[in-house]
Amino acid sequence: MLKGLLVSASLFLATVGTTLAEEALKVSKVVDNVYAIVGPIDDRTYENDGLNNNQAFIVTKDGVILIDSGASYKGAERIEKTVAGVTKAPIKWVINTGSQDHRWLGNGYFAAKGAEIIAFAGTVETQKKVAAGQMDALSKVLKDRFEGTKPVHASRLLHEARTTLTLGGETLEVIETNAHFPHDTMVWLPRQKVAVTGDLVYVDRMLGVHDTSSVKSAWAAWQELVKLNPAKIIPGHGEVCDLAKAKRDTGDYYDFLVNVIGKAAQNMEPLDEVIAKYADMPQFKHLKHYDTWHKTVMSRTYLQFEGQ
Repeated sequence: MLKGLLVSASLFLATVGTTLAEEALKVSKVVDNVYAIVGPIDDRTYENDGLNNNQAFIVTKDGVILIDSGASYKGAERIEKTVAGVTKAPIKWVINTGSQDHRWLGNGYFAAKGAEIIAFAGTVETQKKVAAGQMDALSKVLKDRFEGTKPVHASRLLHEARTTLTLGGETLEVIETNAHFPHDTMVWLPRQKVAVTGDLVYVDRMLGVHDTSSVKSAWAAWQELVKLNPAKIIPGHGEVCDLAKAKRDTGDYYDFLVNVIGKAAQNMEPLDEVIAKYADMPQFKHLKHYDTWHKTVMSRTYLQFEGQ
């Protein structure tokens, strides 16, 4: 009987895996030939293949430019099938906006299909430093759905902090932000006035600040984004939005972190008193994970500015 139960469980998992692989992800048409693949704002799970972030793609006359490749081989397969639901054009380029797992661990799938993987040289350096830890952590979450995933890095390295690329008549700028991870980037489409921000911008969800993040660099990059005055923003997490919503959910929070928490640290105000004083910020309570992340983000920001 036990053997029968194990067989049934294996068949169930296989069926779930097949269903997930065939399921299309959520696509939002942004403008013209630009699309966002909008992931859930929950945590990484077996069911979502670690795709709790956004990707984007641009359809050109010479093929598709995909921005970010997903967290795994199977996740990348789902992204490819989702793109194929919009266009039969092949994915020619994959641009990595950063070094967090769901930005690049799907590279191997697309490289095997002949796509050119593109990233800043510094982004690749960071990916190499964090790859082992990310592989270990994700394998525990995705289990059998992580099979086939290998760290594959860009074959085309960018070196200028603001680099212009052109494919199929479409021009885009890849711009370093150094926000979430060192050498993170955003992609600017000047013709469409669309910004694909990577993890510089979160909406609907609390801004992530990790030990790898630089609040000061992110704040500066946010100001550069404002100068671009995008008509549409594809954030790293959350729904496609305009600049006003991005300001409410991210820009205002950067201002608070730098001008309030950062200055408190520089003035040597006690950390515990600062955290207690600003623990209740009603304007940000609508963001998912506010209750669990806000104090941690303040603490990490304080430590970044302490002694400066």
